[in-house]
Amino acid sequence: MSQEKLLIDVGSTYFKISTTSNIEQHRRDFNKEIFDDLIYKCGKTIHSYSKDNIYICSSANGGLSTLIIGLTHSFSLKYAKNIAFNSGINIIETIIYQDIKEYSIPSDLIDVVIIVGGIDSTSDVFGNELYSYLEKLNYSNIVFVGAQKDSPTLVKKIKNLVVLPNIIDDKLHIVEENLKEYLTNLYQADIVAKEEIKHLYEITSNQIYSTPYIVNKTLALIDTKFSVVDPFILIDIGGATTDIHYSKDLVDDNIVTKNEYDRLVFKKLGTYKSKESLIFSAKNNEFVYELLAHLKVTENIFEQQSEKALRVLMQLAIFLVLCKMSHYKKTYINLKLLSINSIVLTGGVTKVLNKDEIEDIISFFYKKILNSNHNPVTVMDNNYDIWTLAITNK
Repeated sequence: MSQEKLLIDVGSTYFKISTTSNIEQHRRDFNKEIFDDLIYKCGKTIHSYSKDNIYICSSANGGLSTLIIGLTHSFSLKYAKNIAFNSGINIIETIIYQDIKEYSIPSDLIDVVIIVGGIDSTSDVFGNELYSYLEKLNYSNIVFVGAQKDSPTLVKKIKNLVVLPNIIDDKLHIVEENLKEYLTNLYQADIVAKEEIKHLYEITSNQIYSTPYIVNKTLALIDTKFSVVDPFILIDIGGATTDIHYSKDLVDDNIVTKNEYDRLVFKKLGTYKSKESLIFSAKNNEFVYELLAHLKVTENIFEQQSEKALRVLMQLAIFLVLCKMSHYKKTYINLKLLSINSIVLTGGVTKVLNKDEIEDIISFFYKKILNSNHNPVTVMDNNYDIWTLAITNK
């Protein structure tokens, strides 16, 4: 068997496998289990490698959803949101504890609830309003990362509560590693708990990681293969999610952390599995119809199943995610987009759109949303090289 490394990325719509000589991609057959489809298409290559030399990452699960309950926007919610985003978690709701009675109960299952607030020298921060809300909530995991004097009471009141060190120290600085590790492990566990992903351990003896996690680890190495000028952002548009990776230098809200790069995962901005939610987001953006006119199409394109319709969806995903990181939408972290020198594109988008089509959307965004002629350089990862740079160095 070969002693070289074989790298495999299981996406929501494609498999990518990388050897020292080339990278190839195969569209998934959704009538087959992931393992069976992978072996059918790539079995000869896979069986020529030992399990120790096969490394796998996956984005097929689409990420986790979280709800955060905190005391203040300035510290507890801001810090918890930052850590959750950087761990590849989708935030579906943030709640100020003092106003918890006014919030509705999400109907969907929440993967993880985060409770945060207070420094360790405070106590009696949370009361019955919290417990009443949680009783009505449908969730799988719950973690407390607030004032430690409150943890014994919360443990008694909340079943299966995980208690971690406070993410706010006595000087009001962020302490992120414990919660970040917990959330990252949940994300990994969600991937490997999927029956289809479990089967992949038949061909590897290495841990299977999430693709966004691996890509984020790659950013420090990106200039070994690409001419990227700092600061930059990386946009990975796939079938289930759109992931953004960015330098911490671009964050308007200065939170001191040890990480050089962060990421956001937009679970509902994919172009295949979450196509309907992407279209819904587009229809609710006041500039999209002007963008469609710019692209010389109408909203009827949303009903079509064609190569042109897919291209438009990819272009919309780029525009919408840039909007979500700008001052236009305050829901997510605002980035200093006028300071960006490079925008790197990877994932399925590079197989659908050419460089001119991508630059057209980026230019439209800067002119329409930011009123600027700023023109960051577009870098295309056409061969999916980026995810291969870090997976074997994890």
